[in-house]
Amino acid sequence: MNFITPINIDLLLQEAEKETLYLKLIEQINKDFNLANEGIDFPMSILPEELKIQLHEKIYRLIQYKFAEYLNLLYIIDVSEDQIKKLDGSDLVALAENVAFLILKREWQKVWFRNKY
Repeated sequence: MNFITPINIDLLLQEAEKETLYLKLIEQINKDFNLANEGIDFPMSILPEELKIQLHEKIYRLIQYKFAEYLNLLYIIDVSEDQIKKLDGSDLVALAENVAFLILKREWQKVWFRNKY
């Protein structure tokens, strides 16, 4: 089975549930945020829709109030710098949503590959 990158957050979370890796995805997100000293503790019982909302809010606050920590988080998670540079920064809400998707996409890659190999 080959890794296919989902085109949006909803499809990514559906894929994680379908592959029964949703809990591993939450664990990976919690782990990497804590490594970046941006404590986030999503409960294992969090619903995908709520995860999406809370992650978006967290990224929004980081961009707005703690930019250096935001950059550190992107580095720790290993989000592609090229992908970040391609985003439109004129609308902060939309930017935070797009960055949340890039973060989830990278975390999903880590979980998926670890599970398959």
